[in-house]
Amino acid sequence: MKIAGVQMDIQLGDVEHNLNRMIAFHREARANGAELTVFPECALPGYCFESRAEALPFAQTIPGPATQKFQAACQELGGAVIFGMLEQAGEKLYNALAFVGGEGLIGSYRKIHLPYLGIDMHTDYGDRPFAVQDFQGTKIGMNICYDGGFPESARCLTVQGADVIVLPTNWPPGAECAAEFTSNARALENTVYYVAVNRVGTERGVTFIGHSRICDPLGRTIADADSSSETILYADIDLHRSRTKRLVRVAGKNEVNRIADRRPEMYGPIVQPHDIKRIRDL
Repeated sequence: MKIAGVQMDIQLGDVEHNLNRMIAFHREARANGAELTVFPECALPGYCFESRAEALPFAQTIPGPATQKFQAACQELGGAVIFGMLEQAGEKLYNALAFVGGEGLIGSYRKIHLPYLGIDMHTDYGDRPFAVQDFQGTKIGMNICYDGGFPESARCLTVQGADVIVLPTNWPPGAECAAEFTSNARALENTVYYVAVNRVGTERGVTFIGHSRICDPLGRTIADADSSSETILYADIDLHRSRTKRLVRVAGKNEVNRIADRRPEMYGPIVQPHDIKRIRDL
């Protein structure tokens, strides 16, 4: 299976423009053999909204108008897409991903970890457990941006069988170390492919830093982008590699299995509840 990650510029509040460009990028990715095309966080509406009220007109339901247009595109072109958007669900507003193919909605995800930045200052916390979606026999897990800084996010997907974890992002200045190291670390820790897809361009004075990256199950970079160019990254996914968790370096002397060697009975403190609002207000 070939996956494409589209590092692109996004126009704040111009949903139609962004959607049309994403469909054009998917067309190009399909022409180059990609079965799944991944777009950045909030690729549909943009990110730097200054209030909930400002953002709400650009939110959609899942499924909804954008997922329907992507479904039609995938029926024409084949393959599937994962793209970032704002999801309106009743009175709630989520930073979300939609996973869409020719048959319709495959899955969706609501961002669980929220930084004090951009639209995330005004959205609701994701309220659904981490989940893995099956696409053409490949198990796909979804995180969004800040989730990548919490190793538990990728590990929850791994223990559910993820072969690939996608991380659509809007990394701003200050996130250079995340771009440089996080993807490789999450791939290495979990023996999975890790696909971090950032954006470029400037919104309201914030110049996003690019550096999208795809890493293999040993944590090695197999495709990466620069800080400012629109580009499509490609990677071939070898399921044998992502599903072989026992890594034999020297038979009988140096063998590693980061899933079997876990000690979950010792990890209790990291799952103790805390007061999210109190800590976020510190």
